[in-house]
Amino acid sequence: MRIATAMEISSSTKLFLILLFLSSFQLCKASGEVINPFTKLRFDGKNGEFRILQVADMHYGDGKTTPCEDVLPQQMSSCSDLNTTDFIFRMIHAEKPHLIVFTGDNIFGPDATDPVKSMEAAFAPAISSNIPWAAVLGNHDQESTLSREGVMKHIVGMKSTLSQLNPPDVPDIDGFGNYNLEVHGIEGSELTNKSVLNLYFLDSGDYSTVPSIPGYGWIKPSQQFWFQRTSRKLKKIYMHNSNAMKVPAPGLAYFHIPLPEYATFDSSNFTGVRQEGISSASINSGFFTTMVEAGDVKAAFTGHDHINDFCGKLMDINLCYAGGFGYHAYGKAGWSRRARMVVASLEKTGKGGWGDVKSIKTWKRLDDEHLTTIDTQVLWSKRSAGKVLVEKSLSATIKEFITEA
Repeated sequence: MRIATAMEISSSTKLFLILLFLSSFQLCKASGEVINPFTKLRFDGKNGEFRILQVADMHYGDGKTTPCEDVLPQQMSSCSDLNTTDFIFRMIHAEKPHLIVFTGDNIFGPDATDPVKSMEAAFAPAISSNIPWAAVLGNHDQESTLSREGVMKHIVGMKSTLSQLNPPDVPDIDGFGNYNLEVHGIEGSELTNKSVLNLYFLDSGDYSTVPSIPGYGWIKPSQQFWFQRTSRKLKKIYMHNSNAMKVPAPGLAYFHIPLPEYATFDSSNFTGVRQEGISSASINSGFFTTMVEAGDVKAAFTGHDHINDFCGKLMDINLCYAGGFGYHAYGKAGWSRRARMVVASLEKTGKGGWGDVKSIKTWKRLDDEHLTTIDTQVLWSKRSAGKVLVEKSLSATIKEFITEA
């Protein structure tokens, strides 16, 4: 799927699209529903790919007047939020993502004089490039003049976003920005009407509201219950309806604050770097266990700790940082800002068509002269997953045979 840039759209067409969007928004505003032309995500019919750009911790402030942090001395005089904007545009041009995911601390509340204007500027590259995007909140987004709910409500009303405030059928869920997106198979294939890749977005909170528990927030039981129910529903549809599949469609999870399990890795069992502590909640709410039990999530992606960018596998789930993206966020002078790409690829069928997901790969791009690609790795592949299932089945059969003997 080729994405048209704003430069390729005529002035009259742009005006028409703006008027169309505004009229649709006004008609639906009263009911809380916003019509969006990107409601159905789909794999690219030309190459069988779905490409996701993760942008973590933009920390957007007031634009060109907002200075950069932790850059080299020669960069200080000319560096601002506009460097963050430029980096996003460069990434869009280089990687041509089908979806951009912003994983929190999108704006830095204390330095955002007008949070609405800051959000408009922060998400502008995705909007002007006509690319679908989704966002979750971090711990700094609500620290200006809008509440956490207010920030998410504004995001949901923005152009070309697929972000949602919360699932409409779960009135008592904690947080703001818990939702899932389905990525359907190739148009015209047997999986046209099925989601072959499921994306889960969760609000990992900001700070603890329990006096006896210090530190950051966490994913609450109500959110985990929603995740479990959604995962079960998606698996049932995928595996039991027409064109039933033998195994669940793979899933990816996005949220801001890392889980305590991120601290289990060291340099011997991850790809990337760990240059600061793991700033997870001080308690373990059990969401990692919930994902393991669900069985469909292959990787989780977070931000929050800007100079960590590693990806490690624990119990068949990859736990990944994106690395700091924004120039108004703390970083490390001389250590390039970076973004994480995730690309899911479909399997070719015997008839020359496209089937289900074959593999999920990731890499990072540095904001240097050449947008250098580093740390390419396979997060999951259908072949290796099938091998594990066969080995587990054989192990169970041998164990049963020995027991009976």
